[in-house]
Amino acid sequence: MQILHDVPQLRRARAAWRQDHARVALVPTMGNLHDGHLALVRQARGLADRLVVSIFVNPLQFDRPEDLAAYPRTLEEDCRRLEAEGVDAVFAPADAQVYPRGRENITRVEVPVISELLEGAHRSGHFTGVATVVCKLFHLVEPDVAVFGEKDFQQLLLIRRMVADLDLPVRVEAGATVREADGLALSSRNAYLTPEERARAPALYRVLRELAGRLRAAPGPDPAALEQEGMKALEISGLRPDYVAVRRREDLLPPQEGDRHLVLLGAAWLGRARLIDNLSVDLPA
Repeated sequence: MQILHDVPQLRRARAAWRQDHARVALVPTMGNLHDGHLALVRQARGLADRLVVSIFVNPLQFDRPEDLAAYPRTLEEDCRRLEAEGVDAVFAPADAQVYPRGRENITRVEVPVISELLEGAHRSGHFTGVATVVCKLFHLVEPDVAVFGEKDFQQLLLIRRMVADLDLPVRVEAGATVREADGLALSSRNAYLTPEERARAPALYRVLRELAGRLRAAPGPDPAALEQEGMKALEISGLRPDYVAVRRREDLLPPQEGDRHLVLLGAAWLGRARLIDNLSVDLPA
């Protein structure tokens, strides 16, 4: 497995694969890998001849400096796990390789509307940072396919919108959320939870499942009322919710009469950790 730290190294590797007519898959990550990441890696492995995993803690997508400073960097262990998965190359650049004139001066990619909803409303500038770095990675790696996790559902839709709007030649595949036995979605930030908080954390997924059952009832409740119920349920469980939302799955806008393909999304604080999760719901015809 190659470990590439600068752009010229990456381009040389990509040129060699192109000569072999190899299809290339990319899994973008910020490192501190868990089994959810490795599930995406295994999915990508089956979609191409060569597999690149990027590890870059992107400063442009952090809205709080303390969160950026505290984010775990575990490159050596990450590379060991990726090599065992048959990854061909890890692209682990320094900030200056990605933002050579500094992140304050970088040309930025904005995806309107979707970047301002839900997570975007609570994390100023976050999705501009995500879209910018992913667009750069797509141009540097030139993957045929890239795999993103469904746990970050809004991010997945944002990347797909960017690819469509900019006519980028990348197929974006979704990887199913990987969960602990009690339903908690795997996340690098789960490491911030104390033992007592960890015991409470599955409440987010439990509440979303309860709300999904209510949505499927005929007739289902008003979405706005259901969102308020979800917020109260999370507070009772000891979480501090940012939002619970019922949205159309295609664009995350509020559902209209007749919309059947929905998604429930929630975000809540538990101690130092901010948990997010979602659950797709198909209503009966």
